[in-house]
Amino acid sequence: MTGPLWTGLAGLVRALLPRPCPGCGAQLGAQAGLCRPCCAQLQAQVSAHSPLRPHPEPHLLTLGPYAGVRRRTVRALKFAGARELAPVLGAALAAGVPPGWGVGAVVPVPLHPARQRERGFNQAELLGRALADQLGVPCVNALRRTRAGLQQARRRAAEREDLLGAFERSELRLPPGPVLLVDDVLTTGKTALACQDALHAAGVPAVYVAVVAR
Repeated sequence: MTGPLWTGLAGLVRALLPRPCPGCGAQLGAQAGLCRPCCAQLQAQVSAHSPLRPHPEPHLLTLGPYAGVRRRTVRALKFAGARELAPVLGAALAAGVPPGWGVGAVVPVPLHPARQRERGFNQAELLGRALADQLGVPCVNALRRTRAGLQQARRRAAEREDLLGAFERSELRLPPGPVLLVDDVLTTGKTALACQDALHAAGVPAVYVAVVAR
């Protein structure tokens, strides 16, 4: 079973039953999200080495590699509908955003409408809203995906699709200034690059990228 109904039922079950920490399996009791030791492993860092195009300064913010706590947490959010994890991850990312970036808005990487209907939510949007709340800036769905495809994480690097033109600017207005593009995982970087191209074409002066894991 997939879609909004399953997501709602999964959330109800989690609220009624004792919940293990998605990161390590320890019982959380009434606490939502992650246990403290797992939260302590979510340390935001700005990376100077990434699959993105070269920039005069680092443009990628991440909580670390796609492994361990980060991998289990992303999968719980993405595939088990554990939406309560979004504020935890958003806060961890917000703590590492350099003030010098001057972010004026957060833009989540969009899902294709068909995939979002199937899943019932866009995990990047949940992360984006939590991150924007922490930064005190708006979260704007300024992009839409025009072409569906296989999930990037499920393809080998050599087989990943060309995403040129797969995203376009939506009708929603962005405030002036740099934006922070948000997604759950960075693999080859092609999705982020395609989104950056669409935002630059719409006049955004600088696009930074924040992901839970890479």
